[in-house]
Amino acid sequence: MYEDNVLKDLWCIHILLICTLRGFIHQLWSSYNNMFFLTRNRWIKQQGVDFKQIDDEWDWDNFIILQAMLASMACLIFPSLNTLPLWNLKGFIASLLLHVTISEPLYYWAHRIFHKPYLFNHYHSLHHSSPVPHPFTAGHATPLEHLVLCTVIGIPITGSILMGYGSTAMIYGHVLVFDFVRCLGHSNAEVVPHEVFNKLPLLRYFIYTPTYHSLHRTEMETNFCLFMPLFDALGNTLNTKSLELHKKITSNSGKNRRVPDFVFLAHVVDIMSAMHTPFALRSFASTPFCMRMFLLPFWPLTFMIMLVMWGWSKTFLVSFYNLRGRLHQTWVVPRFGFQGINKHIEEAILRADRLGVKVISLAALNKNEALNGGGTLFVNKHPELKVRVVHGNTLTAAVILNEFSKDIKEVFLTGATSKLGRATALYLCRKRVRVLMLTSSTERFQKILKEAPVDCQNYLVQVTKYQAAQNCKTWIVGKWITPWEQSWAPSGTHFHQFVVPPILPIRRDCTYGDLAAMRLPPDVEGLGSCEYTMERGVVHACHAGGVVHQLEGWSHHEVGAIDVDRIDLVWEAALKHGLKPISSVNN
Repeated sequence: MYEDNVLKDLWCIHILLICTLRGFIHQLWSSYNNMFFLTRNRWIKQQGVDFKQIDDEWDWDNFIILQAMLASMACLIFPSLNTLPLWNLKGFIASLLLHVTISEPLYYWAHRIFHKPYLFNHYHSLHHSSPVPHPFTAGHATPLEHLVLCTVIGIPITGSILMGYGSTAMIYGHVLVFDFVRCLGHSNAEVVPHEVFNKLPLLRYFIYTPTYHSLHRTEMETNFCLFMPLFDALGNTLNTKSLELHKKITSNSGKNRRVPDFVFLAHVVDIMSAMHTPFALRSFASTPFCMRMFLLPFWPLTFMIMLVMWGWSKTFLVSFYNLRGRLHQTWVVPRFGFQGINKHIEEAILRADRLGVKVISLAALNKNEALNGGGTLFVNKHPELKVRVVHGNTLTAAVILNEFSKDIKEVFLTGATSKLGRATALYLCRKRVRVLMLTSSTERFQKILKEAPVDCQNYLVQVTKYQAAQNCKTWIVGKWITPWEQSWAPSGTHFHQFVVPPILPIRRDCTYGDLAAMRLPPDVEGLGSCEYTMERGVVHACHAGGVVHQLEGWSHHEVGAIDVDRIDLVWEAALKHGLKPISSVNN
């Protein structure tokens, strides 16, 4: 709004709309780059964008704000800009000519100057500090460079207006096309097929490609151009490898794809958390998931995508990282908790087996006892499997059990007859810890009791009510409990838990443990997204269990009931390979 008259001038609305569209273009390119299931066969750099690069590029959109401020000043100084016509074809032609004849060579020489030692070390090195190209990398630069870019993008617009050919459509078109092509060049996935240059050889001098620009980031004395390699050819700075590398990446698409050593097979929890993926919002996915108000407008769209996934989608790659030369990937089964997923889990296991994956670890719902017996169904159905199927619950149990102090005498256990509940009870009774097992099924309790050593069976006690634990300050929650049920715990109780979702922390006089998880070793590379509510670099214990299985090279399947005798062995192996429990990390 300007002075007293509502909508006297529309420049403010145009600037706001242009800024929104510019951000949207960058976000679309970011989403495309992070759709690894679409782009992995045409990656230029095989490493992932890690948390450091994401944090460094967090304010990538500063240049949009800067240019909006400069545009606002121009509109206030030159009121005639508000009287531009909507459309003028001559303006498009003029801006294109000015871009080719002035902006392109100006940027080329300015870029070469920025590579001189002083300017590079004090300014341009920031832009080159991003190891993996990404559309947001285009905006990762110093204010001086942004001002130079303002000049480059502003000359064709200003010149067209001064010639009398300016129009609103020309300004929109020039700015948005400029951003689109910049994002294309900073993409880590090649999008231009090499056949285009075979049919139109001269075209390679008039439009660059992601491969072309990537060579500038590795061999910095070449490929300086803005969008047109013609000026590199004229300046004798065109990298001779450009065309050959471009052809290699596009023609070998899918042929030289690296096979992952380990796969964590995850699943979607709910509609809101489905937006916690790198291809939705990279910055949001790089922080632990929690409900945010800005997600609500996207709920209907996410719901529609869920319906499409339910009908047509297959298991897909969502994230990856490298650990000691081994490629670890996370695949997602495109089914929500209320949909049948057994068929898709089986297909994912068979696909992993065909590819040559060594270990595949199953997330919570994917190893549900009622669905597939903790993975037993698939192993029995396909005895010829070479991939090792792992539920990871042995390490989950180890993480929970190692949270306890050595002088503990009594615990209260809910979900006592579940897979993890059984293993926890049998392990603790061997340590002469009294376990109050909450279960109404005497048959299940007796079955577990018979597995315990004879001299330890008296440490397992069946209880049927929460009141039995009103004097016990150590609760192990394996089945979700209500606030009323929590009220039976005495003051000072600590709630250990392996239930998903976690219980509500309503007792201020009690403490609540996190879900069983472990921090990956510090030498992990290319990790840039958080696993659900986990902190950066932290994964669920079942994920970590699969990692340990792969690093150790164990040849057995880990499915079905937990082998209590292996709990300490798996725990020691995890620590040996540099994984750390969250409790020790936080302490």
